[in-house]
Amino acid sequence: MKNIKLIIIVCLLCLVGSAIITTASVYAAQSFSLPNISLSMSGGTTEPEKVSSLIQLVILLTILSMAPALLLMVTSFTRIVIVLSLLRHALGTQTMPPNQIIVGLSLFLTFFIMSPVINRVNDEALKPYYEEQLSGQQAFEKAAAPIKDFMLKQVREKDLALFIKIAKEKQPAKPEDVSLTTLIPAFAISELKTAFQIGFMIYLPFLVLDMVVASVLLSMGMMMLPPIMISLPFKLLLFVLVDGWYLIVGSLVQSFR
Repeated sequence: MKNIKLIIIVCLLCLVGSAIITTASVYAAQSFSLPNISLSMSGGTTEPEKVSSLIQLVILLTILSMAPALLLMVTSFTRIVIVLSLLRHALGTQTMPPNQIIVGLSLFLTFFIMSPVINRVNDEALKPYYEEQLSGQQAFEKAAAPIKDFMLKQVREKDLALFIKIAKEKQPAKPEDVSLTTLIPAFAISELKTAFQIGFMIYLPFLVLDMVVASVLLSMGMMMLPPIMISLPFKLLLFVLVDGWYLIVGSLVQSFR
């Protein structure tokens, strides 16, 4: 008899719970209903302005989807984020500073370094295009010129010649004649090499410190004690005494001038 009563109570609780959930879901659906969004083009064949607006919207969405790749490949972001990551590994601080701090600092340093290029693109391409003084093709060419100038100052001739040879292109008469499809990958591998060279120079003093600490511990017979536990405070002390952030960030920014 007790089991029957228990089953009845459980069933009633389940019914009440389902009723509450159903009511809440209906209320939520009524309170937080999203508007319908539709993209249509009526009368497109007879209204060219609507067709042009839709094409511009599609192009804008395509550019936004490619924005992360453009940020990585045609700016100073790659060199900065790699150097800061190698610095963290050289210090041996594992996840300090966190990835969010490294990426955030790299982004703001990138905006600082690229601000002259961004201003040129805005003044020479975007503003005239919005004022209908340039066509889309002309605006693209004007916008690509400052970015090309920046990449040509940083790219190595050896890397550029490699991609020109792979693409089987004719030798350009002047650097400005190099196509973006050839210049961007050459610039990317040049930035990678430069970043690893800077990272190697950063690693050297900390590597020497690790070797000294390991030798001292080995001579004292403390073979079970990890050298990183002793060398980490000395690394941090050395980095603070030489004002490491000032030196590294200053050197990174000056390397693009």
